[in-house]
Amino acid sequence: MADFNEISELLQKGRAKDLSALVEKTLADGVSANDILTKGLVPGMNVVGIKFKNNEIFVPEVLIAARAMNAAIKILAPVLAKEGVEPVGTAVICTVKGDLHDIGKNLVKLMIEGAGIKVIDLGTDCDAEKVVNAVKENNADIVCLSALLTTTMMYQKDIIDALKAAGIRDKVKVMVGGAPVTQAFADEVGADIYTADAASAAEAARALFN
Repeated sequence: MADFNEISELLQKGRAKDLSALVEKTLADGVSANDILTKGLVPGMNVVGIKFKNNEIFVPEVLIAARAMNAAIKILAPVLAKEGVEPVGTAVICTVKGDLHDIGKNLVKLMIEGAGIKVIDLGTDCDAEKVVNAVKENNADIVCLSALLTTTMMYQKDIIDALKAAGIRDKVKVMVGGAPVTQAFADEVGADIYTADAASAAEAARALFN
């Protein structure tokens, strides 16, 4: 009998080594990789997200849990592929041109991956052309744009305009975020979704596929 609760708890505590060992043992016991992901790891990451939103834990704890999640996913990925399990969708994520901040982007990426979505990370200081090409090449469903500076946040609109010019704006949902970004700004630039934190971003992304 798989102990999904223990998998979830080890993830929440960020105990990557113990979690990896338990994931390998659970696979060896004949439990499907998809069950380990959806019944153990994803619920664990959801708890991390809720605690982060409620200020019960902070960025360092989230990053430690995310590292443990990544270690487990590395073990599961080839098995999931063999089982024919597909991600629920694909997101392209970046910090926009002129902005080198990446902690917020990385948190959102990890949370979204935890929700079962494949993430194409374009890094920081990313221009509109790179985003448009990534959306086309990966048939992406979501574009996540991060900006941490008031001087760079307007570039989120430039990327949205570039998606329109390329004729693919209606094929993707655009999510914006970052310290200076607000719901009013998101409405003004024509974004579909604004979230104030990484956990809410993952919830909003997952809701698009439910």
